[in-house]
Amino acid sequence: MVDSVGGTRRGPTSPTEISSSEYESEVKSSTGSVLSAHQSQPTPPPCTPSSSSSSPPPPYSMSQPDYVTIFRQLQEQVAALTAQLGQQGGRGGGGRAAAVMEEATEVAKPQIFDGTPSKVSGFVGTCRIYIKTRLREALVEAQINWVLSYVQGGSADIWKENMLEELETGEIEFENVGEFLAEIRREFGGGDEELVKVAELKKIEQGGRTMEEFVQDFKRTARGSGYERRLLMEEFKRGMNGGIRRKLMESENPPTSIEQWYRRAMALDRN
Repeated sequence: MVDSVGGTRRGPTSPTEISSSEYESEVKSSTGSVLSAHQSQPTPPPCTPSSSSSSPPPPYSMSQPDYVTIFRQLQEQVAALTAQLGQQGGRGGGGRAAAVMEEATEVAKPQIFDGTPSKVSGFVGTCRIYIKTRLREALVEAQINWVLSYVQGGSADIWKENMLEELETGEIEFENVGEFLAEIRREFGGGDEELVKVAELKKIEQGGRTMEEFVQDFKRTARGSGYERRLLMEEFKRGMNGGIRRKLMESENPPTSIEQWYRRAMALDRN
């Protein structure tokens, strides 16, 4: 065997012929620099065999403080968003939603009113519903002008011209459109409307309807008739079916007001 340093030939040697001191010095001289470089690098994590070409990173274990911190941050974000939405609703968010609903609702407009006494209640009621639904945010002057635009023909034309002139000169003022509608009712309703209502009230009867249906119809008819207290009770007793009337009149404590008649008659009818 040729020596790599001196070039002299030596005989074959076996591993057992090398002393331990010579082996250690040779290992130290040949690998010392490599070991020092190797030891300066971090030890990579052990690789586990997998079927895929790349292994997924080891799962991250979140500690309890991490969970608490994230939960508190989420609570703060939710509270901030809630407050922001509340402020937007206060600045008109709810109003915009209500406006969309109102636009999608079909509301009947009043028919042309010519001053006929029998039509004044229907005209005033329809105007009231439309204004409440579609013109609630309008100025009182605009609401009154809208109502006047449907007052045309007959004796109503002269009244309308006089009313417009008084409004323009300030001789008459209305705090709200309800006062103006009441003025129309007083002007065109008069005694004729009450007479019509009284005549209807004297004809109404329960018949085959339930007591609840009869009470609602009776209230609607009685409105504007001028009847109150005793007169209303007498007409209600006359129109209701005899069986319930007798039970209430023969009871230990008969009703003493129209509201008691309504309530106890409906209770008996349900039973």
